[in-house]
Amino acid sequence: MKSNTTSSIKKGAQHVPPYFPQLKDIQQAAKVIAQVADETPLQKSIRYSKQLEANVWLKREDLQRVRSYKIRGAFNKINSLSPESLKQGVVCASAGNHAQGVAFACNHLGVEGTIFMPVVTPKQKIDQTKMFGGDRVQVVLEGDTFDDSYKASKIFCEEEGKTFVHPFDDPKTIEGQATIGLELLHQAQEPIDYVFVAVGGGGLASGLCATFKELSPNTKIIGIEPAGAPSMKKSMEKGELVELSQIDKFVDGAAVQKVGAFTFPICCNHLFKMETVPEGKVCQTILELYNRDAIVVEPAGALTIAALDDFKDEIKGKNVVCIISGSNNDITRTAEIKERALLYGNLKHYFIVRFPQRPGSLKEFVVDILGPNDDITHFEYSKKSSRENAPAVVGIELKSPEDLEPLISRMKDNNFYGDYLNNKPDLFQYLV
Repeated sequence: MKSNTTSSIKKGAQHVPPYFPQLKDIQQAAKVIAQVADETPLQKSIRYSKQLEANVWLKREDLQRVRSYKIRGAFNKINSLSPESLKQGVVCASAGNHAQGVAFACNHLGVEGTIFMPVVTPKQKIDQTKMFGGDRVQVVLEGDTFDDSYKASKIFCEEEGKTFVHPFDDPKTIEGQATIGLELLHQAQEPIDYVFVAVGGGGLASGLCATFKELSPNTKIIGIEPAGAPSMKKSMEKGELVELSQIDKFVDGAAVQKVGAFTFPICCNHLFKMETVPEGKVCQTILELYNRDAIVVEPAGALTIAALDDFKDEIKGKNVVCIISGSNNDITRTAEIKERALLYGNLKHYFIVRFPQRPGSLKEFVVDILGPNDDITHFEYSKKSSRENAPAVVGIELKSPEDLEPLISRMKDNNFYGDYLNNKPDLFQYLV
């Protein structure tokens, strides 16, 4: 799913940013966060380098002490506050990673914090936030998306007279995230041709753009968004900030309805390209990293690697860095991750099966209709009573995508076929 966004970036570049990170401020941020943030490894991926015929390096921010890069911006922002503001306390909204960075900073600096998170936030991220914050932090679950939590947190912040610590749209936050660029340039043994970075609100992407503009202007920064939440891409295409009415919340660390007023013009002017990646491809990448490299990542952490296939011709023979942004994944999501990966790979299919009114039809379906490598992974009658006459929703996992058409043909020839649900998203969501 390659997207041609060069023209949209040029259109967005008409905007003059109200702020652009200065190298001296980024270098100062590096000194500030040195007391809490680790210098994470830059590791060469033998597998991806061989597969893509490029030198692919992974910047392992998933190994940060809060398991994401967000501690950098959160700590830099909170540390910059006046004693009066620190005494009054801070507020933030987060889908999980920024929350943990803020919680850690609050505990370390002795600051009271109130953290708003969406109700759908994985339990693992909520528990980690409470653990890092200790008795300094209160967690409030509000709304279905980051944007819902953000709106509620801003109201609370104004009512209580506290300081808001923005997850991406704040100069101090951006400068903290930008320190990754300093580390990359210090660690890299050769010039970096490409950096792939996940884009949610755009804080990390903006910080990297600033660092590389000053220190390595020939490096191309490529932003990656989930296809179900392309807020930066849509904004670039329109040439102004766009708020999406609906988003797919699955890639929770990079799913926002609206990017930042600070970050949008920076990304417009300095990102080389914006790319979107389907959520199913992200899930495939998560499973591959775990099974083949023993690397555990959250969906947002897999975005950059998931995009590499779309750039294989462009990056061939080049030095490429992928930012692995975080590893705060909840094991309870594994079933959904596998399901999305199989659906994207055209290996999982759902049907309405109408069993003929003849004895032994269910046995016939299993023995004669299914292929030798096909597995039933979901089976539910549409009616609990009169099952022998009721159609059923059946999920089937295939060994190969090529097995689908023969399966459908056997179902139709023997009067089992009712409907195919994968290409009917509304019905699919309702029944499965």
